[in-house]
Amino acid sequence: MNKKVFAIGAAVLGALLIAGLVYLGLNLRQERQEKAELEALAAMDKREMENEYKEFALQYDELKRSIRNDSLLQRLTEEEQKVSDLREELRRTKSNDAREIQRLKKELATVRAVLRSYVLQVDSLNRLNESLHRENEAVRQQYQAATEQVSALNSEKQNLTEKVAIAAQLDATAVSILPQNKRGKDAKRVKDITRFTVAFTISKNITAQTGERHVYVRLLKPNGEVLSQQGSAAFENTSVGISAQRVIEYTGEEQRVTVYVPVNEYIGAGTFRVQIIADKHLIGSGSITIDK
Repeated sequence: MNKKVFAIGAAVLGALLIAGLVYLGLNLRQERQEKAELEALAAMDKREMENEYKEFALQYDELKRSIRNDSLLQRLTEEEQKVSDLREELRRTKSNDAREIQRLKKELATVRAVLRSYVLQVDSLNRLNESLHRENEAVRQQYQAATEQVSALNSEKQNLTEKVAIAAQLDATAVSILPQNKRGKDAKRVKDITRFTVAFTISKNITAQTGERHVYVRLLKPNGEVLSQQGSAAFENTSVGISAQRVIEYTGEEQRVTVYVPVNEYIGAGTFRVQIIADKHLIGSGSITIDK
């Protein structure tokens, strides 16, 4: 009986020992796999950093050839040497040295910021001299070619940002222009018009910024001139004359807006066009033709 119990116990103990060994083996295998994956990621980071350090070296060389300022040239040379030293450190760093790679990654961010500041300084200096400006244009073209790979990685993000910005713009629909006489009634003839009533609907837009918004009305006479110009408004990359403006409290919901444009000058028959501007963009337009 004792022998039988002993045999069973030994079998159970052996099974537990085997299970333990299997468990340890699986854990060891999993740890090795995870370590291999981490090393692969670190190696990928290292390759990307090597490419970027190489690109920075090229950019510093291009910047040095585009300036004549000795003080700035000396600083660029010093920064170029720092980039060269960091690149050499990275080359000597093993792919599995995650801590060192992380440190060099932080250094890379600093190098990127410093390089950006020098690019701005060089651009500013080049604007003061026409000949240097032409050289700087060549540098920018070379810089664009050198950074094409990095730009490609950021293009998708930029496209998404632009789509969000476009989606957030206001939109004016149902634009109407009503000529009125001094009694506020519909004017039948051009000579009776004392004001134009411009009405439109700001569409609902849950992505647009809420709060106080400036809306500008630009009413153009048949000859293309601005009717009753009262100041100007920013439009895209320039400034244009406006006929009237209105400040609205935008809540994101649809709302009807009415703006009055006084007529304090001679106008002739023809087609009057209106443009609605907000946030430097054309958000709506309309027209009306008055024959007499």
